Formats: sequence, structure tokens, C-alpha cells
Amino acid sequence: MSRLIHSLSFALLAVAASSSFAQSSLLNVSYDVSRDFYKDYNPLFQKHWKAKSGESVELKQSHAGSSKQVRAVADGLEADVVTMNQASDVDFLAEKGLVAKDYTKKFPNNASPYTSTMVFIVRKGNPKSLKDWPDLVKAGVQVILPHPKSTGNGRYSYLAAWGYALKQPGGNDKSAQDFVGKLLKNAPLFASGGRDATTTFMQRKIGDVLVSFESEAELIAKEFGKGEFDVVYPSLSILTEFPVAIVDKVVDKRATRKLAQEYLDYLWSKEGQEIAAQNYLRPRDAELLKKYAAQFPAIKTFTVDEVFGGWAKAYPAHFKDGGSFDQIYQSK
Repeated sequence: MSRLIHSLSFALLAVAASSSFAQSSLLNVSYDVSRDFYKDYNPLFQKHWKAKSGESVELKQSHAGSSKQVRAVADGLEADVVTMNQASDVDFLAEKGLVAKDYTKKFPNNASPYTSTMVFIVRKGNPKSLKDWPDLVKAGVQVILPHPKSTGNGRYSYLAAWGYALKQPGGNDKSAQDFVGKLLKNAPLFASGGRDATTTFMQRKIGDVLVSFESEAELIAKEFGKGEFDVVYPSLSILTEFPVAIVDKVVDKRATRKLAQEYLDYLWSKEGQEIAAQNYLRPRDAELLKKYAAQFPAIKTFTVDEVFGGWAKAYPAHFKDGGSFDQIYQSK
């Protein structure tokens, strides 16, 4: 009898340990080029959570092209939170009932803890004198960017060029489509994600210009050295936002809602905003933005809402089957 009681006690302890482990682990499914930011952020949050709750937490990351990531979550990848680089991908999860439809109201700043913009990364010395969007459509210029239909980085690049053309004197959708068509014809390939685009440009030495997030430029500098490239700020670009959300069905199943909420809330803390700025993401905190002003040059930007009526309109118009991208690419 005592043996049976001992065995039952051991089994109960094992179940309790398993339950405790489940409650102290979290999976963040994110976009391709965010890995360096979260590599810095996660240890900071683990320290914060330990001090606040007394618990240790295991933080797991998954990174790839943003659309690929949200499809994986929709197909069953049990992410507690998603931290993406555009609203259309989180909207996709909201449509599937995995994320709250009003997720942008669950956190400040439309649930985007920091921002960035699209810039040009060129060969050292800028041998082809690429200074603005019209230079990227010139004959003989090779443009490297991720695939606009499957990556947030690629979609932002596409819309940045479209918005620039639209805002020129006499600009309209026809002239913008023609302009973007010329740019895409200068793309020798489409990378699978932001980091793949960087590898193509920096390691494989393909292309004259890489269009990417401002934050990616400094990450390239860390890996390859500042002397390997120059950064060019165009006269006009797009404001990029990075929405975050809790995956409701997963956190309710795993009993991790409190942990997930704190993980995302902490992105707006002074410490989280400092890490963002150190990773060349423009913090929402006004004091920190001022502190790091030297690394964030002033640039004129427009938003997806201002020019395209929001992602709910921009995505189907440009990136769904039969949209403007397909129309352009079929004639490429």
C-alpha cells in the first residue's frame, strides 16, 4: 500500500512539474529580421519576470517571412504571442479567430511598440549614385528585396515605391503601377525574407541596392562592418509599424495569458524601449527617441492608412491573387 501511495505521489509531482513548466514557457512567433532584437529583449524580460513573479521562464523564438509565420500559426503552431511587421498578417489571424479582432486596442500605439522605415543599402561609396526612388528604376540597376506577396519587408518596399510615385506631381494609380513595374523588372530575384535578402546582397554580392528596414542596416554593420556599405535615405518613404498580439486560443489552452500579456506589455517599458533603440528601431518613448536622435535621421514618411486606406484595403488591392503585384509580375 505504501508503495502505491509513493507511486501516486510521484505521479502527482510529475504532473505538477509538467504543469509548472507549461506555465513558465512562451513561444514568440515573429518575422525574419526581428531575431536580433528579441535576442537582446528576452534575457531582459526573463530577469523582469523572475523579479516580479519569482518564476523562471523559458522563451522560445520562431523567425521566418511574416506571412509564412502567420500561416504556420493558423495551421497549428502554438504561438503564445505573435510579433509581426505589418497589420495584414495579424489581421489574418484575427479572421481565423486566433487573435482578438480589436487587437490594435489591446496595447498602445495601435499595438506597435516601435517603428522604422524603408531605406536603401548600397555598395560602399554608392558607385551607381542611387539617391532616391527614381534611381532604382534606371536601366542596369539591380534591386534586391524580399518577395512582396509573402513577406512584410517586401510589401513595405513595394508600397513605399508606390506611395512615392503616387505623391509626385500628376501621380495616380496608373503612373504608380508603371513605376513599381519598372522597379520590379530591376529585381533579379525575390528573397524569401528580409534576412535572406541581406545575405543575397552582402554575402552573395548580388545587386546594387538592398531595400530594407532602417534597423536592418545597423544589424548588417554589426555582422559585416560599417565599411562594407552605405545607407541612403530617400526623399520620401513609408512608416513601418510592428504590431504585436496575444494568440488567445493558445494562451487559454496553455494557461499562459498573464505571462503573454506581461511579455508584450514590457515592450513599452523604459527597458524594452531602450533595447528597441539600441537595435535601431525607433522607440515610441519620446525621451528615448530624443536621446537617440543622432542615429535616426529625419525623413519624410507616409503611413499605409494615409495613402492606401489601411491594410484592410491595401493587402487585397495589391497582394492577393489578381492584385496589382500579379498584374505587374505577369508582364515582368
